[in-house]
Amino acid sequence: MRVLVLGAGVVGVAGAWYLAQAGHEVVVVDRQPAAGMETSFANGGQISVSHAEPWANPHVLGKALRWLGREDAPLLVRWRFDPAFFEWGLRFLRECPASRTRANIGRIVALALHSRRCLQALRAELALAYDCRTAGILHIYTDQKEFESAVEAARVMREFGLDRQPVDVERCLEIEPALAAARHRLVGGDFTPSDESGDAHRFTQALAAHCERAGVTFRFETAIDRIETVAGRVSGVVITGRHGPETLRADAYVAALGSYTPLLTRPIGLRLPIYPAKGYSATVELSAASVAPTVALTDDARKIVMSRLGSRLRIAGTAEFNGFNLELSPVRCQALISRAIELFPELHPAREPEYWCGLRPTTPSNIPFVGPTRYPNLFLNAGHGTLGWTMACGSGEVLAELISGRSPAVLNYRDARGKA
Repeated sequence: MRVLVLGAGVVGVAGAWYLAQAGHEVVVVDRQPAAGMETSFANGGQISVSHAEPWANPHVLGKALRWLGREDAPLLVRWRFDPAFFEWGLRFLRECPASRTRANIGRIVALALHSRRCLQALRAELALAYDCRTAGILHIYTDQKEFESAVEAARVMREFGLDRQPVDVERCLEIEPALAAARHRLVGGDFTPSDESGDAHRFTQALAAHCERAGVTFRFETAIDRIETVAGRVSGVVITGRHGPETLRADAYVAALGSYTPLLTRPIGLRLPIYPAKGYSATVELSAASVAPTVALTDDARKIVMSRLGSRLRIAGTAEFNGFNLELSPVRCQALISRAIELFPELHPAREPEYWCGLRPTTPSNIPFVGPTRYPNLFLNAGHGTLGWTMACGSGEVLAELISGRSPAVLNYRDARGKA
């Protein structure tokens, strides 16, 4: 079949690869000049199945109340009249009970574990280079209540097959000796040795190059204007490229536009509960004298991750709900650096940090939409939230199986038939 993939982020490119490997003719369309230039560009850099606890959980509302009014808060809502956010928020509240949290953890872990296996196989097959580190992810805690809550979350994840184990402070320092200067701040941690880290942007561009060699066509610098339908099916997608508007036609269509997916599907009657959550990052080039982590870290108190990318340290995280706004907040940028220096006082940047922000496509449950819609030739691959890179390969493999008419290995995904 001819398949048109809308979006060339890590999710869209991974989907294009698996579709091409299944024998389909694949065209990918994106408004940027190259692959992986938006949310995949400078994210936290972690393949983190251990981040499977959804934002909607029994503890989140108390934390959100404590963070009200703080510009540097891990979770910040810039209140304004936005019906899409209020609708999303009501669905989010329905996902907060403990029973829903447990069910969602199970579904997220299943897809994320499958996806990590797919990525590892792909890396070995294609010899992909992207500053990969396979030393695991260490979650650190500076608050006793946070640590106790995390112990329970880790226990649930172990039930679903993830090797996330609580560790004491001494073991934290054995795993990452650079934390020695912050020993007095730590109360414990948990460690997932099977998790990984690396540069998602480099990964996406490397995989896109392999896609092209496999016959995938990329249409960059091309705006996606609208989806057209006839008799209950998608009949084409109207785009505007270098030579003006045209309509692209295919046998199947995949919407993989991250946070922008609902804007494209709403005019054809698909109201997807995907809302942008702005995340920030700072990329620090390290001097030779720096004492910096080499193991990927997650600082749960501040909702910040740190990943070593060669001679760079990526510090990323937090969530800001402000629609599609992409302005950088100087306060939130500085909060990333300040926390890194608190934990690693001998961090000596070689130059000024590079700041960035991107829009995570977030669903109320943190479970993405991967699969068919009520239009039989329109498929979704969107809503992966903070786990876009973690779930990208598995989602792409699942999608290719579904479009090819086969049953995927993992069925813990969502589709939008009658639900959006």
